[in-house]
Order: sequence, then C-alpha cells, then structure tokens
Amino acid sequence: SGYRVVNVDFQGFGKSEEPCAVWGVEDYTCAMEEFIEALGVRNPVLLGHSFGGRVGILYASRHPEVKAMILVDAAGIKPRRSFSYYRKVYTFKAIKRMMYLIYGKSKAELKLDARRAKAGSSDYASASPMMRRILSRVVNEDLTDRLPLVKVPVLLVWGENDTATPLSDARTMERLIPDAGLVSFPGCGHYSFLDNPVQFAAVLRSFLGEIAKK
Repeated sequence: SGYRVVNVDFQGFGKSEEPCAVWGVEDYTCAMEEFIEALGVRNPVLLGHSFGGRVGILYASRHPEVKAMILVDAAGIKPRRSFSYYRKVYTFKAIKRMMYLIYGKSKAELKLDARRAKAGSSDYASASPMMRRILSRVVNEDLTDRLPLVKVPVLLVWGENDTATPLSDARTMERLIPDAGLVSFPGCGHYSFLDNPVQFAAVLRSFLGEIAKK
C-alpha cells in the first residue's frame, strides 16, 4: 500500500548474532533506535508481534514522531502467576544455589540450562543458553506503566484463542493506550496473522489507509 517495509531480525533471532550479555527490553529498544536512525527513517509505522510488541511499546512511548503502531498478539503485560508457579521458581533458585556450591558456576550453569530447556516452551527449549536467559528476563518485564505514554494511533490485532498473550492483555492495552482500537479474530491463536491472513491483511490495509490521510 505504498509503504516501504523493513523486516528486522532482532539480535539473537533469525540471522542476527546474539548479544554478548543478557539483554532486556531496554537494550533491544536502544538497538532499534540506532537501527532506525542509521536507515534515516522518519515517522515510522511500527508493527510488532509478540516480543516485538514489547519493543514497539517502549519505542513509541518515548518517540512521539512515530506515525502509528500495530501490535499483533503482543507481549508487554506481565502475566498473573499462580502459587504453583512461584513454588517452582523458588525451588529452582534453591537448586541453583546448591549446584553452584557443588559444581561451581560454569558447570552448574550447563546443567541448569538443560533443566530449563525441559521445563520451558518449545521456543525456550530450542533457544541457546544466552537466549534462554534473555527470554527469562524479558518475560518478567512489565510495560503496563508505559502504555499511557504511547500517544500515537495504535491498532491491536489479536487471536481470541491466544494463550501466550491472552485477549485480556489486549483489552488492558486498549484501555490504557489513549488512541487504541482492538480487532480480534475468533478461532485464532498467538499467530493470528497466519491463522487468518486474508482478514489480517484487510484490517491492516484499512488502518494504514486511514493513517495515510492524517
């Protein structure tokens, strides 16, 4: 629809090299700021799916020149945790301290990474040790307080059966972002753009057409 599209592999994803330290959302956002500046892009429209949504939220909250943003099944709301979750977390921390004492830090971390891989999601299991640490860090970062600072038009696109970033997260974003609208797709999951590509494209085309008029 007349837009130049730049599809970015974040550091540690796709063909981009991993960070040499345990990055958080702030680090990824700073990298995007440098990337956009290097390309000479002005007034970008951001589109972020899942983890990309975290970076989009933080970027847009401090760059009012962003023209618009599309968040697709986006992360950014810290999930509510059950008692059993915290029991597992603190049990793991106790095991970690014990293994450090028995094996030393380097050997213990290798054993702990194998344990983490078995307990985590498929994305987590297939990640490298460094990326597992990064994923563990970013999933616990809550960006709820940044949402009211996003002053650009935002389109939220969600799968109603999304279990990774549930529809309740989208409703929270719609409520807290001043200029946000939500479109949800019945029967679709965390990859709503793949589950319903025709309707997804139509919604995007309509939104971008309205943005172009402003």
